[in-house]
Amino acid sequence: MAASRLTVLAGPTAVGKGTVSADVRARYPQVWLSVSATTRPPRPGEIDGVHYIFIPEDRFDELVAAGEMLEWACVHQRHKYGTPRRPVEQHLAAGVPTLLEIDLQGARQVRETMPDARFVFLAPPSWDELEARLRGRGTEDAEEQERRLRTARVELAAEAEFDVTIVNDVVGRATDALIAEMGLTPHA
Repeated sequence: MAASRLTVLAGPTAVGKGTVSADVRARYPQVWLSVSATTRPPRPGEIDGVHYIFIPEDRFDELVAAGEMLEWACVHQRHKYGTPRRPVEQHLAAGVPTLLEIDLQGARQVRETMPDARFVFLAPPSWDELEARLRGRGTEDAEEQERRLRTARVELAAEAEFDVTIVNDVVGRATDALIAEMGLTPHA
């Protein structure tokens, strides 16, 4: 089977990247969604190895130094996130449709090393909606919410760096658009 093209999904905090990615996987189980590593602690309900690979900062730094991260960044000026390189390369070589759900800094790094990837920006329908989603999910304290909103303004300004923008106004519609960008056949 020929190598598959990588799709990179990025966008600001609370835009619904995880929700859209989960919908893709639920509807298209043949899509492999990379599991990112992070130094942040798990949120309630998150499972190590499923939602993220939770690792200590010193181990994360070892992986970066060894070239084992396809991309990595310190996000929201607090925690490190990154994509382990080897599983991505293995799935692409096997022709498996591969999706990375990452932040802006990570997408920029992937563009440097894998310029043939399809870069998709997931945008909110409005700033007010993005802010409401962030505050409504209740997973961060007020200080962390403000930090994430500052970061979101920077991330929104980078939209033009992407191949295409999908507005996440309705999850199913956003998923359909992402599936089309990935070149997969919609289900009847």
